[in-house]
Amino acid sequence: MSQLRVRPKADHGLVTEVTPESAGWRHVGFALHRLAAGESLEAETGAREVCLALVSGKARLAIDGEDLGEIGERMSPFEGPPWAAYIPAGGRYAITATTPLELAVCSAPGGPGHRAKLIPPGTHPQIVRGQGSNTRRVTNIMPEDDGSADALLVVEVITPGGNTSSYPPHKHDRDDLPNESYLEETYYHRFNPPQGYGFQRVYTDDRSLDESVLIEDGDVVMVPKGYHPVATLHGYDSYYLNVMAGPHRVWKFHNEPRHAWLFTGLGAPGGPAGGR
Repeated sequence: MSQLRVRPKADHGLVTEVTPESAGWRHVGFALHRLAAGESLEAETGAREVCLALVSGKARLAIDGEDLGEIGERMSPFEGPPWAAYIPAGGRYAITATTPLELAVCSAPGGPGHRAKLIPPGTHPQIVRGQGSNTRRVTNIMPEDDGSADALLVVEVITPGGNTSSYPPHKHDRDDLPNESYLEETYYHRFNPPQGYGFQRVYTDDRSLDESVLIEDGDVVMVPKGYHPVATLHGYDSYYLNVMAGPHRVWKFHNEPRHAWLFTGLGAPGGPAGGR
């Protein structure tokens, strides 16, 4: 089995967890919790900043003791835009499910100067990228240009069955601004219907890393470096939640030169056709 694929370890409670220690990197943390109505999760952020992304379900949220009421609308990640919340380092939160809840806890090292906030649907517009069989719908939750965090970048993508995404292949594994930024990344995958599956390849130019990963509903794929395109199968739409973080909160990627011809008619390299 791929060392990059993290399978769900439970159906309830803490379902999946990736820490900097378990991943062997420095920045990105990801955890997925499934809670029944009435169940709660409470935590302090410590030295890390956190984005709570409601993959599905509704919940009551309090940050630093302030009750922010019930948030959440969709009961499936395929039903509409997300609700989310940001909690800076040194904060605390308590979230209580009011329906069955699938909650992603995205984290990265954080510092002072940022404020907690809700991120309701419509905060950032959904973008359609690519065309033909390379079409996908991208919704930023915490993009680089919102100035709201130290390190975290969070985005979700819907890819129709039979389409590719994170394609043409791109990478962001060198701290070489303004040409390329170093960002670790996790992909949390879901499929509709849930028995679907797809494939993700993670590979470097020198092929020192080259893994083709079978992805099924609930899997997490870790991307420590290299290119990382995703392919779906006919009949099964794909959802994934990306968490990225690195030494700079900048998403500057490099497209694989051998596939640069694919941008002809799709937009300039690094533009709307590439990336997520």
